Amino acid sequence: METSDLARKIHWGLVGVLHLAMAGELVAAVYYGYWMSVFLIAAIMSVMLVPLLLGGRFQLQVPSEFQILAVIFVFAALFLGEIRQYYERLWWWDIALHSASGLLLGIFGFLLVYVLNENERADLHMRPRFVAFFAFLFAVAIGALWEIFEFSMDQFFGMNMQKPMLGDPSGLTDTMWDLIVDTLGALVISVFGWWYMVREEHSFIERWIKKFVQHNPHLFRRIEER
Repeated sequence: METSDLARKIHWGLVGVLHLAMAGELVAAVYYGYWMSVFLIAAIMSVMLVPLLLGGRFQLQVPSEFQILAVIFVFAALFLGEIRQYYERLWWWDIALHSASGLLLGIFGFLLVYVLNENERADLHMRPRFVAFFAFLFAVAIGALWEIFEFSMDQFFGMNMQKPMLGDPSGLTDTMWDLIVDTLGALVISVFGWWYMVREEHSFIERWIKKFVQHNPHLFRRIEER
């Protein structure tokens, strides 16, 4: 069995197992009348299915390894973090998740701009340092938008997504640490991506780029002509 086929099966199996776990929690939330939890769990389950649905709708195949990491991240951040209250139980949970989000968003931003740079229909010719810089800014920008989302949910729906820290009940310190670790994670991936483009070193980013190109030949042809 090829590695890509194995990763795809692991992805589907993981999605199924996690949805079963959340379905049980959803039934319990409905039974006890925890309607905010019902809404959040349903939203999380929908978010985890979005890549699968959009991939078929727009004929876009993202590497299964990246999808596995994304599914685990969504489950850990939203379900375990918010529903199961891991943010309160484990002091390091929020920092770990935001560090991971910086890495994932950096990878996504790098893949996005790399594909645009190699697409013959997009007349772009960006240097490696700009591709890495874009990936870095993309990840940091999405992290900032997430903090705005957390603030909005707390203000309008009375939630506690911005976790108050000792000596700072406003949640500002939590927000700043989230942005800092997001930035550090994005920086790591941007440096990895830049190093790959300049030195052509073998890395997981290279493997994911090649898989993305192979599975989505309709998006661009310039790489195939090399």
